[in-house]
Amino acid sequence: MENRNDIQELTLEEVMGDRFGRYSKYIIQERALPDIRDGLKPVQRRILFSMNVEGNTSEKGFRKSAKTVGNVIGNYHPHGDSSVYEAMVRLSQDWKQRQVLIEMHGNNGSMDGDPPAAMRYTEARLSSFSDELLRDIDKETVDFILNFDDTAEEPTVLPARYPNLLVNGATGISAGYATDIPPHNLSEVIDAAVYYIDHPTATTKELMQYLKAPDFPTGGIIQGIDGIRKAYETGRGKIIVRSKTEIEELRGGKQQIAVSEIPYEVNKANLVRKIDEIRLNKKIDGISEVRDETDREGLRIVIELKKEANAEGILTYLLKNTELQVNYNFNMVAIDNKRPMQVGIARMLEAYLEHKEEIVTRRTRHLLRKAEHRQHIVVGLIKAVSIMDQLIATIRKSKDKKNAKENIMNAFGFTEIQAESIVSLQLYRLSNTDVTALEKEADELKKAIESYQKILSTPKEMKRVIKAELKEIKKKYATPRLTQLEEKIEELKINKEVLISEEEVVVVVTNEGYIKRSSLRSYTASPAEQIGMKEGDYPIFVDKLTTLDHLLIFTTRGNVIYRPIHELVDVKWKDMGDHISQYISLEPEERVLKAFGFKEFSAGPTFTLVSKEGFIKQTEVEAFKPWRSYKSKTTSAMKLKTPTDRLVNVEMSENTLMQDVFLVTHRGFGLRYALSEVPVVGAKASGVRSINLKEEDYVVNGLLIDNEAPKVEALVVSQRGAVKKMDLREFAPLARAQRGLIVFRELKKNPHRVSLVAKVTHEENESYSIITTKDKVIDVIPKNYASSDRYSNGSFVLDQTADGEPKAIKESNIVHIKEEPTL
Repeated sequence: MENRNDIQELTLEEVMGDRFGRYSKYIIQERALPDIRDGLKPVQRRILFSMNVEGNTSEKGFRKSAKTVGNVIGNYHPHGDSSVYEAMVRLSQDWKQRQVLIEMHGNNGSMDGDPPAAMRYTEARLSSFSDELLRDIDKETVDFILNFDDTAEEPTVLPARYPNLLVNGATGISAGYATDIPPHNLSEVIDAAVYYIDHPTATTKELMQYLKAPDFPTGGIIQGIDGIRKAYETGRGKIIVRSKTEIEELRGGKQQIAVSEIPYEVNKANLVRKIDEIRLNKKIDGISEVRDETDREGLRIVIELKKEANAEGILTYLLKNTELQVNYNFNMVAIDNKRPMQVGIARMLEAYLEHKEEIVTRRTRHLLRKAEHRQHIVVGLIKAVSIMDQLIATIRKSKDKKNAKENIMNAFGFTEIQAESIVSLQLYRLSNTDVTALEKEADELKKAIESYQKILSTPKEMKRVIKAELKEIKKKYATPRLTQLEEKIEELKINKEVLISEEEVVVVVTNEGYIKRSSLRSYTASPAEQIGMKEGDYPIFVDKLTTLDHLLIFTTRGNVIYRPIHELVDVKWKDMGDHISQYISLEPEERVLKAFGFKEFSAGPTFTLVSKEGFIKQTEVEAFKPWRSYKSKTTSAMKLKTPTDRLVNVEMSENTLMQDVFLVTHRGFGLRYALSEVPVVGAKASGVRSINLKEEDYVVNGLLIDNEAPKVEALVVSQRGAVKKMDLREFAPLARAQRGLIVFRELKKNPHRVSLVAKVTHEENESYSIITTKDKVIDVIPKNYASSDRYSNGSFVLDQTADGEPKAIKESNIVHIKEEPTL
């Protein structure tokens, strides 16, 4: 290949470093961070300037936002329309801007995080407050640069008659830098600026006599003077922003907490939802209802309390655990002399006042030039009036305008500028009566020129002008402070009485659907076997939990019931408790299958659900978080495809990679495969095919087994009463949805069919009880059985004719609780 001079060979490191360096510089200087002088990011400045150029100002009518966005993109800001419109909308939102810079008609979003209407629906114009940012921009006060395609000019900064960076604050993220500057009260900012003009060496402490703290448009309460002082000194600091709340009395001895102001930039809808979740999840007891009553009159969130609830305690808990109170972290970074700098309020005021002095200087020079130019013309006109007849005669003798100018310049000593103004006069201006007005204008121009020269030559006069303009802005736009200031940060100590009292209890769920909790004292005072139950009933879940834990109960129809432990009926160990039907209606043939206790609904663990007609799925525990109507309704755990299908087992696992599924069917087929083959799906899904069933076959049970355990065994019980302990390692892992391997040797006459399957846990004193259709109970101790192979038909433990067929198997010692709650 030929060597080409237009191709450079560079290393990837050089190219990436150079390009990223350029990109970083661009987004720092030209996108995300505000200028310390006018407090605006480039896109904001371009929006305001474009609207001003188009005459879309406060004294005129509203225009479609889409027109403004198009002008900004086409002339100054070649980026996406959404980025421009979003910046434009934010400038109009009075809950984000302390002084809105754009007035907008139509939906411009809400405190609930609702998006604004599309730009084709909304209309906008500059606010009168923006006019003060742009005033005098036509008087050569700021530098202009060419736009992106060199077809127009745009300002590098706005004249800004007030310190906008402090008034409206800023937030943004760029490469390696972020900024969070809170908004402040205009009056306080101007008072501090005026003081700084007279005291250029003022300390932060002295400035804070005037600029006390941020003033958020959403009000609220600020706590922590020390954090403010540190932030104002260094640019970094932390304060607490708290909602404005009031405890109101209701009829019947009830109370409610009314919230009228919330912290800055908190999403109100999310806040209300979080408080309502606390109520639903029973994190605290005493909240009966949460309502958002916000209307055109103002923000209002109502937290209605139950009778005799501790209102102060509940409010303290909510302040600590929701965004009713938040930390606000100052990170005051702005572009100062083209560099991102972390600045305190002294530097902010200093930089603004330097900018303001430059603006006044450039404006005054511009006005001085115009006044001197006009004065020169007026002097010539006054002289012309006094010699009007000679002038007219000289002009009449001239050939054309150019010759007339030359003639009167030569004859009477006028300058070219004066001569131009004379020959351009209209006939009616030739009257002698105009001389009085000209002399008056000359006097006014003389005074104006003296005033301008004094401003430019006298620093004291310059300061006076700047202070006068700042005070004029204050007088015109001042508003009362919205955010209340408290010196100390109040430590939130939650009264334990408002929380659910945490107590260790023993929770019991029985096969027939009875549920209860008993205190540890009641449990230990009675023999464990004397658990209160109906005759023939037996427990399927017994565990030690706390009143802050949660319980999920799965039913055979693929539904799940949720109960917080503290809501369970608290009875003695010997009492039966409540039947689940007292809270929730079940189908006629639906019964309780499995129960699980939890400390929290985490995302990692999963439930594996197995159905009778050959479906299986995994669902994350988190999917069964409490739902709104949990007290009276079940929710779906697995959608069963036919009315005859039933859930046969539910198991929970934390490490699915270490586990296999083992399924056994009625006709004696066993299939083993990795649990990872079972997809994780939602709570309302049906799952996938678990095993290939023969006609009239069905799944008896599905177990999860540890694929690395040294010993994995299961008890298999046939309809004829034969029991065998089977080594599951004989079943080599296959793929999901296959038929599997035989569990019993097939007999020509009266073959064995699987009725029950239970996993052997190898715990000490492990024993099971087989319950028959004639309510006979036969105890089986797994360790008394040797492991059998797949072709063994086991040994008989009951007579099918005399004792009935096996219908259920239960762990005999389930009432002996474990040391730790189920996880």
